[in-house]
Amino acid sequence: MLKGVVLGIVLTLAIIVGAGYIAVKSGSLPANADARPPKLEAWAARTSLHATLRGAASARNPLPLTNENLLAGIKLYAQNCAVCHGGAAGKATPIAKGLYQRPPQLADDGVEDDPDGITYWKLYHGIRWTGMPAFGHTLTQNQLWQLTLFLSKMDHLPPKVDVQWRRVKS
Repeated sequence: MLKGVVLGIVLTLAIIVGAGYIAVKSGSLPANADARPPKLEAWAARTSLHATLRGAASARNPLPLTNENLLAGIKLYAQNCAVCHGGAAGKATPIAKGLYQRPPQLADDGVEDDPDGITYWKLYHGIRWTGMPAFGHTLTQNQLWQLTLFLSKMDHLPPKVDVQWRRVKS
């Protein structure tokens, strides 16, 4: 009796794995960037990201809130982020419009409410299953924290800094 149950479970799992393999090999799952992702893929990506970020929230930005650090963050954003996340006007670039998944336009849908540790983690590691690259090996820790500082304050910048932010184009 127990042998039959175990055999049934093994066969069921083998059929599921085999069906998944056939779906992938036959092209039944969309690989194109302009297709809506299957619900299972979206769920897996979202659930994995939230679980991964749990420990990152407690990290605090070691840099002081100064105009110099904010301006450095704006410069880094313009060089590395605006092409996907847009400039101060909040308009998506042609690149952003063609990406899967659609990157948030941070001037409109920013990360100011996210804990600094989460923003830093996303910048350092990137996000799998999206177009978000990992900058941990191309930017210094100081630069990553400057960028984090700017992103956390971008909706209420000091006037002199805000002028520079408004100059960043998509």
